Amino acid sequence: MFTDEHRRIVWDQIRQHDLRAFAKWLSPPLLTEAAAKAGVTVGRGPLGVVNLAWLAVAAALHVSKSFADVLSLTLKLLADSEGFASTPLGRERQQAKRRKGRHQRSRHDPRRADPTAVSEEAFTKARRVLSLEYWHCLFTLLGERFEAAQGRCLRWRAFRLLALDGSSVTLPGWKRLGAYFGTANNGKGKRTPQARMVMLQFPLVRIPYRYELAPKCIGEKTLAARLIESLAPNDLLLLDRGFWSYGLFGQIQNRQAFFGIRLFKTAKLKTIRRLGPKDRLVRYAPSDPRWRRQGLPESIDLRVISYQIKGFRPSAVVTNMLDPQVASRDDWVRLTVESEPGRRLDPGLYHRRWEIETTFLELKVSQGMKTHLRSRTPEGIAYEVAGHVLLYFLVRWMMVEAAARQGQDPLRLSFTEAMREVQDMSQTLITASTQRVSRVLLPRLLARIAEHVVPPRPGRHYARPHDTKVRITGSGKRMLPSKLTTAEYRGNNKTKKAA
Repeated sequence: MFTDEHRRIVWDQIRQHDLRAFAKWLSPPLLTEAAAKAGVTVGRGPLGVVNLAWLAVAAALHVSKSFADVLSLTLKLLADSEGFASTPLGRERQQAKRRKGRHQRSRHDPRRADPTAVSEEAFTKARRVLSLEYWHCLFTLLGERFEAAQGRCLRWRAFRLLALDGSSVTLPGWKRLGAYFGTANNGKGKRTPQARMVMLQFPLVRIPYRYELAPKCIGEKTLAARLIESLAPNDLLLLDRGFWSYGLFGQIQNRQAFFGIRLFKTAKLKTIRRLGPKDRLVRYAPSDPRWRRQGLPESIDLRVISYQIKGFRPSAVVTNMLDPQVASRDDWVRLTVESEPGRRLDPGLYHRRWEIETTFLELKVSQGMKTHLRSRTPEGIAYEVAGHVLLYFLVRWMMVEAAARQGQDPLRLSFTEAMREVQDMSQTLITASTQRVSRVLLPRLLARIAEHVVPPRPGRHYARPHDTKVRITGSGKRMLPSKLTTAEYRGNNKTKKAA
């Protein structure tokens, strides 16, 4: 990376005016520590690691702008503010204008007459140094700091609660992206590039903990196995049924952690004994010999908790938390619709898994990651996605602080409105004095975020056209939908009444 100490100092000054809402969490020492852990060179130029991480968040915050506009936005806003000419940055620009006519440099000379200018090409080249490992280290450090400050928000009783799920990320329609990540049918006869994303998240605050971005040819279970390596003892992981795997179960148990997952219909489970109504202890011994070759035991004991939601087929939660005294059946499958008037909504433990689905919705739709990625290379896509996840993490952290000031549940605050409040105040934060930012603007921003409370809506449901259709899974197999059709639902009710 090109070394230019003077331009680095100038761009550090520009950075210090931007993203002030998150400055106390996304500090230069933290970003430097993440680089050291990942083995990435910090750099001594204007586009070092610290500034590249800042620009990743800025690009995610201003999704409607090109990279060139993101690079120049902060300086433009500062230049339009009163008294800019007397500031160090203002004097730098004036001196650069004087030098511009005196010294003509080669177009290939990396040294610029204007130290406040950085080209989009230089930015595109510099961001390649930030590997996925760097972002993993950064999110791990941020997660540790969040847990140290707000650890009580992450726990269900004595367990740190996490959720894991996957989603696809639609990419711009460039051939290079399709060749690397793979393509998928968009439903209109056209194949579009898509990447696979699997995330580990804290569902009680909807904060990402770690994620993997990979080509479509790499399965979700493979990516999940990488993420499970970051689990700690007494973690409780909530999984979607698509992650049913004896290997993942053994991996979680080896880390002295626990899991909850919906029952896979074809799994062969041998009942050992009954623990209570619709609650039994079973033994799972898969016939596939590859698990034994990997050093896993021949069988594991699990607990199956059966339940049925009104309008849906019977289902069950499977967990390796065997003691009903630690987590009862009601703790696992209690439904929000059963909450009494005036009592705080308290959904069952497994149904907290839905929070990660909401996270994907907010990240891809509300924040704009689904439709506003700009890059044409796999490295650029990885950089942009990391910026989006990092921005989502920081906004969610701000929402937790805003909720704590009002004694509110952070999940009751609107993420969409919180993003709007951050965007609305971003320009004011750039041009305000440091004292005004800390004493007036940031407290005001937290208060405004706390005003947008989402009303409780237990049992809310939106109609989805394919919820009641049988799905063809290949090899002549069919999967029944979880939701009952109107005729099936009425037929079940008549049978119950007759009985």
